[in-house]
Amino acid sequence: MKEAVRDVRKLIEGKRRIKFLRNKWWKFPKFRNDPKWRKPKGNDNPMRLKLKGQPPVVSVGYRTPKAVRGLHPSGLRPAVIHSAKELKELNPAEVIIYVGGSVGARKKKELIIKARELGFTVANGGAGV
Repeated sequence: MKEAVRDVRKLIEGKRRIKFLRNKWWKFPKFRNDPKWRKPKGNDNPMRLKLKGQPPVVSVGYRTPKAVRGLHPSGLRPAVIHSAKELKELNPAEVIIYVGGSVGARKKKELIIKARELGFTVANGGAGV
């Protein structure tokens, strides 16, 4: 079991973290404010042609291995919870907890305390709780 965890962690560390940004995001203020990915479509677009010196284009070769896809950097599977009942169904060794955004402050505090008592790691728990 520990070897499998070590292998997964090694794969996670080897993940390429490339930010894919739209073409000419550096040139125009309207793109700089919202540089999220857009597929380059022009006939002579150097980015679409994957010419040297251009930003990377999204392609299947950048995909992460199936074993680590969707995992938290700690190697645990993320799970969103909204109630204490949901904690009973989860295993602290396999899961990292996120408290749902629709949960209020009082209930969130109670959930975080309960989760930590049960041995869960809370990703959005904050230091003050």
